Amino acid sequence: MRILVVEDEEAIAKGLKFNFEREGWQVDTVTDGMSALELYESAQPPMDLIVLDLMLPQMSGYETCRALRRLDMDIPVLALTARTLSEDKAHAFDCGVDQYLTKPFSLPELLSRVRNLLDRRRRNLERRSAVRPTEDVIRFGDVAVDFARFELRRGSEVFSLTTREQELLRYFLENDGVVLSRSRLQSDVWKDSPDISSRSIDNFVMRLRRMIETDSSTPRHLLSIRGTGYRFVREPSPDGTEASDSAASDGTNGEHPAP
Repeated sequence: MRILVVEDEEAIAKGLKFNFEREGWQVDTVTDGMSALELYESAQPPMDLIVLDLMLPQMSGYETCRALRRLDMDIPVLALTARTLSEDKAHAFDCGVDQYLTKPFSLPELLSRVRNLLDRRRRNLERRSAVRPTEDVIRFGDVAVDFARFELRRGSEVFSLTTREQELLRYFLENDGVVLSRSRLQSDVWKDSPDISSRSIDNFVMRLRRMIETDSSTPRHLLSIRGTGYRFVREPSPDGTEASDSAASDGTNGEHPAP
């Protein structure tokens, strides 16, 4: 299981990382909320738990938790903070934290809480895998996407999908052949989150290309439309007409879509 520790006090972050790794968990640490969001969205394999300080520079832990909840309603979040007032706890729970532990804390209690949250996470993932409707495995070309397992296979290669990558790919599949603007993607996939930019959307598309395309620099499925956005083609023509038309309108290769 993979844990993200969001803590700006170096000594505490190192101590948490050391003790969590002794339990056999994979641990990443960041010192601010924006870095936490960026790492959470790009993480492969995905994160299973967030341990979150509330007093962070620039972007508070409260804001960070709200932003995380816009990305994923299920990821467990444990607030680990020096704030002890009842109104601080109430605000944190309103923002979406699952558990609240104040500093200084007892290490055995912290580890027990983390185990319980990770066990709940594991059970939820196993439950999703146990109930797997056939439509949750979608194939196109030499790609098979297993939405229940957050997994994409191309030939013999297997890739883990983050929650947002999966949502974006599903949206492309549901809009096969449709030109989708970046603003529409931001509205429908990211729900107009203020934390997402056009460049962030481009980066997500490039990551998907590297998974689904044989040659991501000359894509055949996920095409750029210059000045607008993207078009997904589930079954490209044998002569590659769609890709040629896209390249002509885009003026760039597949790895560098227009901003």
